[in-house]
Amino acid sequence: MSDGAVLHVRGRVLVGPQDVRDELWVVDGRVSFTRPPTAGDVRTVTGWVLPGLVDAHCHVGLDAHGAVDAETSEKQALTDRDAGTLLIRDAGSAADTRWIDDREDLPRIIRAGRHIARTRRYIRNYAHEIEPGDLAAYVRAEARRGDGWVKLVGDWIDRERGDLAACWPGDALAEAIAAAHEEGARVTAHCFSAESLPDLLAAGIDCVEHATGLTEDLIPVFAERGVAIVPTLVNIATFPDLAAGGEAKFPAWSAHMRRLHERRYATVGAAHDAGIPVFVGTDAGGSLAHGLVAEEVAELVKAGLSPAEALSAASWGARAWLGRPGLEEGAPADFVVYAQDPRADVRVLADPRLVVLRGRPVG
Repeated sequence: MSDGAVLHVRGRVLVGPQDVRDELWVVDGRVSFTRPPTAGDVRTVTGWVLPGLVDAHCHVGLDAHGAVDAETSEKQALTDRDAGTLLIRDAGSAADTRWIDDREDLPRIIRAGRHIARTRRYIRNYAHEIEPGDLAAYVRAEARRGDGWVKLVGDWIDRERGDLAACWPGDALAEAIAAAHEEGARVTAHCFSAESLPDLLAAGIDCVEHATGLTEDLIPVFAERGVAIVPTLVNIATFPDLAAGGEAKFPAWSAHMRRLHERRYATVGAAHDAGIPVFVGTDAGGSLAHGLVAEEVAELVKAGLSPAEALSAASWGARAWLGRPGLEEGAPADFVVYAQDPRADVRVLADPRLVVLRGRPVG
């Protein structure tokens, strides 16, 4: 499209789960539901339209060994963009990706700063590795560096114990999460097991990543307090391979990981049924590839969400939760066009017809 051209989309514009329009216009990079009075150079496309998809647990700037260079980060962001992911909550990265904000052709990123983990209790080269007495200070610093989020590692394997174990005492968590909230940031935490969850809840955690350890007694507390989960089911699918790799050295941990994997759909389904907010995240950027948002939406459907609910977890609902606009009058024109109705079959998300970012077709 040339500068000054107007993009016209006709078909079914899914503004919200119950709000469907027949068309929209992109004028000066923004959404309009009114035909511009001087629409000369117009490009018209047809299809079903969703707001730009959201990956609420993604790591641009990381690979399995730590921070990557700008060229690799760019490829990661482009892969997500071309899959329709136009808004990323970057749930921890050791790389400085602020330069992406100056690129009109790359997704918008909401950063959670760098992971904060217990010493020698997380993936090497990923996190600030500290002890509990320093937790509040590090959380406050990352709250100031990030975009309204801080990421803790709530549990990890304890090699002496040979199984998953909580990383932080309750008093340190309470002080740290209070510090984040004073800075206007929300806190999320990586958690596989149930053990770390009660202290995180008591401390006022806002979100839990993975949440495979949710139990029948904890689910109502999550729901009552509005604590969201981002299940990353495409990541949880790797648990059997991880368990097999650790079987000889850590048999208890391996058995635990298999149990968490076996009940993954039931756990997410029970959380959703109880009213816990569930959002799409892929955990791309460590050992997982980028561009898996469609697969994660399909996984949520397997877990019991309706297609519309799973779509909301990656679009309308996720954007509202992160405080970013969707398809609203005057909002930045970030959306994806599909040839078929994704509400009928979410697998349609894997094949976008057109991706529009900041009002321009990309990819």
